[in-house]
Amino acid sequence: MAQYFDVHPVNPQHRLLKQAAGLLEGGGIVAVPTDSSYALACHLDDKAAADRLRQIRGVDDKHHLTLLCRDLSELANYARVDNRQYRLLKSATPGPYTFILEATREVPRRVSHPQRKTIGLRVPDHRVLQELLALHAAPLLATTLIPPHETEPLNDAQEIRNRYEKLLAGVIDAGACPSRPTTVIDLTPMGAGGEAVVVRMGRGELATLGL
Repeated sequence: MAQYFDVHPVNPQHRLLKQAAGLLEGGGIVAVPTDSSYALACHLDDKAAADRLRQIRGVDDKHHLTLLCRDLSELANYARVDNRQYRLLKSATPGPYTFILEATREVPRRVSHPQRKTIGLRVPDHRVLQELLALHAAPLLATTLIPPHETEPLNDAQEIRNRYEKLLAGVIDAGACPSRPTTVIDLTPMGAGGEAVVVRMGRGELATLGL
């Protein structure tokens, strides 16, 4: 049975988020609000949790999972980024963007794309999720909460609880999210002197990136 955390979107209750962080540290999957839509999140270094996350989402190992990071301070641990790529990242974070980057050897094989050796990374602009990441003290592995065989992400925490209460450890309700996916930008061509490639247009504006 999923624990339900009703938190204030601007001043989230520390004790509730601390409990949610404890569920993540214990290997649980938690539905979290973001600046685009609700997402499923788990501990980065827990293989069993990552496998369950994929099963709930209905995706295979070729689907890009994303690292939710509080800021860019830990970027070098997970991705290879040159100065040009870093300037673009810095201009758009935090915000509703997901960036595809070349993964370092520190990233577990189960997290990176099996053929391309890339990783998705985003720094969300959402107060509740930022507080949760601070309490967890490490990036979280995440995927947008889109039910199998559906195309739209879930945006109501109570509906998420009703549909997934037997599969999740917790649901953090901070109210409705914008319900529009992130803009996905592939930065790997820049590492070879090319240009960033827009993979998916979403909530993030390209003008912010100078594209």
